[in-house]
Amino acid sequence: MTTVVQAGATTAPAAGPEPITEPGIYDMDNETYHSHRYALSSSGARKLIEASPAHFRYEQDHPQPVKKIWDIGNAAHKLVLGEGPELRIVDYDRWDSKDAKREVAEARTAGAVPLKRPEYEQVHEMADALRRHPVASLLFDPEHGTPERSLFWRDDRTGVMRRARLDWLPNPRSGRLIIPDYKTCVSAKPEKLERVIDDLGYHQQDDTYRSACHALGIADETSAFVFVCQEKTAPYVITVIEVNATARRIGAARNRRALETFAHCTATGYWPGYSDDVVPVALPGWAETRDTLEYL
Repeated sequence: MTTVVQAGATTAPAAGPEPITEPGIYDMDNETYHSHRYALSSSGARKLIEASPAHFRYEQDHPQPVKKIWDIGNAAHKLVLGEGPELRIVDYDRWDSKDAKREVAEARTAGAVPLKRPEYEQVHEMADALRRHPVASLLFDPEHGTPERSLFWRDDRTGVMRRARLDWLPNPRSGRLIIPDYKTCVSAKPEKLERVIDDLGYHQQDDTYRSACHALGIADETSAFVFVCQEKTAPYVITVIEVNATARRIGAARNRRALETFAHCTATGYWPGYSDDVVPVALPGWAETRDTLEYL
């Protein structure tokens, strides 16, 4: 198994952390991990092909501010994984008063997740429900794994450095290794999750994480990567899913295109939008049919 390397933010220069050139498992906080922009992540690969290189580059240069909608997911991650930001109750029914806004701002400045009391109770109930689940509780057993490990490796075909941050790195073992990733969702019904996989690119994340674990010798071809999906409303139902082989092949192909695009844009310094050519466009199919019958 690859050795875990300490990589703290304190040694990073003002312009960013020292680039990582050696593949390995690194122990670093979430902020430091995201500052390694030269290494392509799963979310970056999705942005490159779902939007454009220009959108990808802009988001890297202009990080998104923290959004309230992320708080429940971040807080649940903290309780499930046992590692993450402080959870801080901002005990006001409404957060539009001067005092409430001040406490929320102070919490975010300190890197904490501000929560209303019902939200604080909600995420604890979610974590309790997960610990009662016969499969999820074993996958995140603190005696058999380590949370939040950052993996860096080099793509053989393009030379691009890649990165992935595992929610959970299981301890080495004989037999089939199962690597879980925790997701909060509106519905954990399997049929609903099929749409979520496509919308959020979980099949690309699956391929990215599998590639990382194979490259670093963490897992072999028999190992599994699963998503532990939990609803954010009571009774906080959990479904553990594994993306099928066809979806994984599609995810791998999308990642390959993203890697080639990233390598080309990095080499040229040019990050284009959707197209640099004149693009012919048509009416939507339904509008064309409607108006052809009416006017042509």
